[in-house]
Amino acid sequence: MTTDTPPMTLAEINMGDEIMFEQGRSHEAFKVLRREAPISWTEGNEFVKGWWNLVKYADVLHVSRNPQLFSSERGIVAFEPMNEEDATAAANGNGKMLITMDPPRHVKMRRLVNKAFTPRAVALWEPKIRETTNILLDGIAKKGESDFVIDVACNIPLAVICRMLGVPEEDWALMFQLTNKVLGPGDPEYQTDVPLEQRGTQEAANLTGNMGTMQMFGYYAQALQSRRITPTDDMISILCDSELDGDRLTDEDILWFCFLLILAGNETTRNAMSGGLMTLCEHPDQKAKLLNDMTLLPSAIEEILRWVSPVMHMARVALEDTQIAHQPIKKGERVVMWYPSVNRDEDVFPNSNVFDITRTPNEHLAFGIGEHFCLGAGFAKLELRVLYEEMFRRMPDIEMSGPAERLRSTFIGGIKHLPVRFTPER
Repeated sequence: MTTDTPPMTLAEINMGDEIMFEQGRSHEAFKVLRREAPISWTEGNEFVKGWWNLVKYADVLHVSRNPQLFSSERGIVAFEPMNEEDATAAANGNGKMLITMDPPRHVKMRRLVNKAFTPRAVALWEPKIRETTNILLDGIAKKGESDFVIDVACNIPLAVICRMLGVPEEDWALMFQLTNKVLGPGDPEYQTDVPLEQRGTQEAANLTGNMGTMQMFGYYAQALQSRRITPTDDMISILCDSELDGDRLTDEDILWFCFLLILAGNETTRNAMSGGLMTLCEHPDQKAKLLNDMTLLPSAIEEILRWVSPVMHMARVALEDTQIAHQPIKKGERVVMWYPSVNRDEDVFPNSNVFDITRTPNEHLAFGIGEHFCLGAGFAKLELRVLYEEMFRRMPDIEMSGPAERLRSTFIGGIKHLPVRFTPER
């Protein structure tokens, strides 16, 4: 916000406005909501139903810890289609992915892949992650400048999850393109299947998301058939051999697993990496403090996660009439938990609008909480640690050389492009 921009008022806040997020004004809106309307209603329109906004830490804890009252199975994003057929369509994946399942099935499905995400299993990946990181840094080191998102940040988590799923390296760029379409369908840059003059519309967003999903499913359907004929040691082969309550997983079960893993495994971590570097550049005192004492990196990563909050919201639907902090919520109404807001809740975080890499305690909810706590949190923290260790060792003077370009989305706190410069390696 520039100095001549008038302060945002409650009346003008629309939590469905993707452009507000793209312009970086969401924290201004969240601050107003926390102060004046901790639980507010966003009206729907001809396309989507309305929803309740939760911006306080305690309210998000309440919803997250009571899945018997607040369900994930009607979708986890704010926008629920007004048309009932669209809202319950099989293509939404509601009730079919870990992230859109309720107990007890969610618990059973999660156990099938838990072994690959234990601290011991994650730690085994560190040498390969460090090697990948340095190969990427080699690619920019002599240039002295880079688009940090495209050249570095997007490739580290993508390499890890693709290797885990057995995706060959020549297809990694395709996975990058498809995840952008699925998770950023409202951004005109990713609406490549739509004529130029139609980009930026709701119809373009719907088409982009649907095309990305269809292409992703087509790719993994072929991979699945290949693994059934010739099993390997990757995640798809493990899922092919897995059972739930005595029955083998169906092809549909496995495809939704793959869909979720490739999306969640790369998009959010890439944005934490880019958002973290941008934040350190915007707070040079904190960057200098970290460079002078890299033992602060673990707490710095926690503060980056709190500050950036790459996943901006998750939604739940009330299974019965209830209330949150004295606000009546009717059965079937959607509540949206805004993580960037709760992670700056003044009641929980002293000096919440100060970026402090020594902050402790730091009980942020960037990974959620409860049974849907992010399965890949360990990988995200490891990838962030290795990147910052290697990058600051080789390019300690890295800084932004232009403004970041944000994703047009209310769901992912994305950075599409981040121009940086640094002293070239000789």
